Amino acid sequence: MNDLQQNRDGFKSRWGFTLACVGSAVGMGNIWRFPYMVSAWGGLTFLLPYFLFVILIGSTGIIEEIALGRRAQAGPIGAFGKCTEERNGSKLGQWIGAIPVVGALGLAIGYTVVVGWIFKYTFMAFSGDLAGMGQDMDAIGGMFGMTASAWGNNMWLIIAILVTVLIMAFGIAGGIEKVNKVMMPALFCLFVILGIYIFTLPGSGEGYKYIFTLNPEGLKQPELWVFAFGQAFFSLSVAGNGTVIYGSYLGKGENIVKSARNIAIFDTIASMLAALVIVPAMAVGGAALDSGGPGLMFIYLVNVFNGMPGGTIVGIIFYVCVLLAGITSLINLYEVPVAAVQEKLGFKRVPAVLTIAVIGCVVALIIQAIVSGWMDAVSIYVCPLGAMLAGIMFFYVLGKDKAEAEVNLGADKPIGGWFMALGRYVYVPLALVALIAGAIFGGIG
Repeated sequence: MNDLQQNRDGFKSRWGFTLACVGSAVGMGNIWRFPYMVSAWGGLTFLLPYFLFVILIGSTGIIEEIALGRRAQAGPIGAFGKCTEERNGSKLGQWIGAIPVVGALGLAIGYTVVVGWIFKYTFMAFSGDLAGMGQDMDAIGGMFGMTASAWGNNMWLIIAILVTVLIMAFGIAGGIEKVNKVMMPALFCLFVILGIYIFTLPGSGEGYKYIFTLNPEGLKQPELWVFAFGQAFFSLSVAGNGTVIYGSYLGKGENIVKSARNIAIFDTIASMLAALVIVPAMAVGGAALDSGGPGLMFIYLVNVFNGMPGGTIVGIIFYVCVLLAGITSLINLYEVPVAAVQEKLGFKRVPAVLTIAVIGCVVALIIQAIVSGWMDAVSIYVCPLGAMLAGIMFFYVLGKDKAEAEVNLGADKPIGGWFMALGRYVYVPLALVALIAGAIFGGIG
């Protein structure tokens, strides 16, 4: 073990680690994409396959990625490299590990643009500018069009980067862990408050009815299962990068299986809370519950909030929730390339953070007008590929004995033989399916 690994920062508690991982997972996938998918695919008809895939990924992919990082005390480059070096002395794994690192940076750059939008909308919610547009859809849509245009959001994008840099500069325990211990409980509490208020409004019952209605015929659609798997995949932040790097900061005595279970549970709760706020809110606003689309968060929900009693306060709380989720996800995504710069180039923490932040900021400013296509390309190809490669490294290259030994460190009891079988013959093949299906259907995450 080198000096950098010996002096490596890390999480100080299992709870801090779990909240950080939940923070990395809870983001646009939960608050925007999940309610939209529940709405578009028919409530419980979508939820059933989604829950099945969450159980699968939670019991294989999350465990595997945490274990990969903790075993190597390194990010994807070091973790993948250690697998191939122990197997046959090859350094090929290091080159393969660069793929999810690039994927994390690419996704972080796109996320930076979106989090910039969220900073702007949160400010406008507090200032009253959002409420001031009333239900004028031309004004609301025009404002978002200007926000999402080239060079249309520079100041807010830079603010997003600066906030991220400030948190990350304090390190894992002093920055990331402390922030997530505050932001994640706050997010859950605020969503519960929103959910209770929406529940009291006339018409919200139709939203709950829609969410929990099952259409057996809908379950026969292959696309539904493909999209449900893709949503679970993306929502749980399994891409061979973020969970690996956070796992590398976890102590050897911590129970990986319990941590993975808690991450899957809290991430799913966050998704459901978002759905239980947004879909009933659409019902209160008289919207068609089987629609929403990409403009849901930034166009239609503004219209809905402005038309309901107490809508100004609802909008403020909602965009604060989205902002908390966006920041914690952005931190995790940038941590992957930051750690790679520290590991491979020997940079200290602050210079590494600043280097990656400058790259991220410059590229994000340039791609503002094409961020949707940018995010699609990264999420469709690089993220599923990274997850599949991580699965191959752990379940195949590392070997059964070493893989199980790492998972069992700190566990209450040894993991069953089902784990390796499920990972090898179900999880990894499905990750390949996600990659292929993403290319065919134009994105499933």
